[in-house]
Amino acid sequence: MRNKGKLLLSLMLLYTLLGTAQNKDSVQLKKIYTTSLLNGKSYEWLEYLSNQIGPRLSGSVKAEEAVEWTKEELGKLGLDKVWLQPVMVPKWTRGVPEFAFIETKPGKTTKVDICALGGSVATAPGGTKARVIEVKSLEELKEIPKDSIKGRIVFYNRPMQADLINTFEAYGGCVDQRYSGALEAVKYGAVGVLVRSMNLRKDDLPHTGSMSYGDLKNYQKIPAAAISTNGADLLSSILSLNPNVQFSMNMNCRSWPDVQSYNVIGEIKGTTYPDQYMVVGGHLDSWDLGDGSHDDGAGVVQSMEVLRLLKESGYQPKHSLRVVLFMNEENGLRGGKEYAKVANEKKENHVFALESDAGGFTPRGFSLDCDDTNFTEVTSWKPLFEPYLIHQFTKGYSGADINPLKKEGIVLAGLRPDSQRYFVHHHAKNDTFEAINKRELELGAATMASLVYLMDSYLQ
Repeated sequence: MRNKGKLLLSLMLLYTLLGTAQNKDSVQLKKIYTTSLLNGKSYEWLEYLSNQIGPRLSGSVKAEEAVEWTKEELGKLGLDKVWLQPVMVPKWTRGVPEFAFIETKPGKTTKVDICALGGSVATAPGGTKARVIEVKSLEELKEIPKDSIKGRIVFYNRPMQADLINTFEAYGGCVDQRYSGALEAVKYGAVGVLVRSMNLRKDDLPHTGSMSYGDLKNYQKIPAAAISTNGADLLSSILSLNPNVQFSMNMNCRSWPDVQSYNVIGEIKGTTYPDQYMVVGGHLDSWDLGDGSHDDGAGVVQSMEVLRLLKESGYQPKHSLRVVLFMNEENGLRGGKEYAKVANEKKENHVFALESDAGGFTPRGFSLDCDDTNFTEVTSWKPLFEPYLIHQFTKGYSGADINPLKKEGIVLAGLRPDSQRYFVHHHAKNDTFEAINKRELELGAATMASLVYLMDSYLQ
């Protein structure tokens, strides 16, 4: 009986300690969310980044303005250190607006909306005009006789799969035609490429994005453009009635030599494990059609806000916390690769990294790339997040810019907002500040700060 009494007392003490710890964490999370929603800076920062600076394509003047402005703003937060990390990035310019039309017979044309894919070459000075061959996939292209493709424009018209609830899965199921479409079409003698925009909505907005020519020589490259979903449907229906229609497109884009840019980094030194680093970040560059508010201005300001919220709440981190604003995620991933390279050269021990690059919509949870032990630890915190309607903790990909840090033992995490509206704006001219909901943005920042707090508190 005496031993049984001791065991009962020990269990009661354990539950008391666990309850005390959870109560402490609940109080801290409440403080973080309250500060973000009542006294947040993320929306104000994003308004300036989007409306006063604007599109931030790598290598552009606006990208460098964003570097200087975010460095200045981080300097106002009282961090222990703020600095710029040099990185060479590609420079590509769109030139004058693109122009395209469908010609059903001589003199009878219908204008459609297109935009050059990032990295594409220009058309000939007078434009590129040719018959069109429609395919649904790279695999279908390989099944068509080469003579049927030579001299034509290849039209990749595979839509995002609408019945997939995870829209990123739908995106992943068709983005290969955008990235590799031109490289494959060249092998069959095509003179140009059109790609259906990665968009679940029917509209007239073409969505740009990166593409690759692989190791092709300059003279082998062909122009590649995205066509809006409405334009793709129109072209497809016309082709079904008249396969001899011609498509004309005029683009003036150009690639230039690489230029120097920077990752922007701010740090709070850890009190207990100063040589162990935790990173939170997003990418500072954006495409040039909109102002990049969702992709990835939201992730930039949320990451900045994480460190501010922790400081405002009076929390002293055990590990050294860094905010990293990566340059060139969109068309090269140079910033993420350079940060990981420098960290490896300096033998810095990174134990956790969190990325926000899925828009500023309502946060739903996190995707975690880690071992089973760490995953179990993180999922044990679900009750702390449930009052804020954060309930998705899944294993999976974390983010492009932090992925180069991946190694055994590290925990990589990606903020996962509601994704149903994301691809309406992704890489299009309607990715603007007007599409941002202040409350959703602030909830995302608080959710990120809460996970950083918990990781810092319990990761040994």
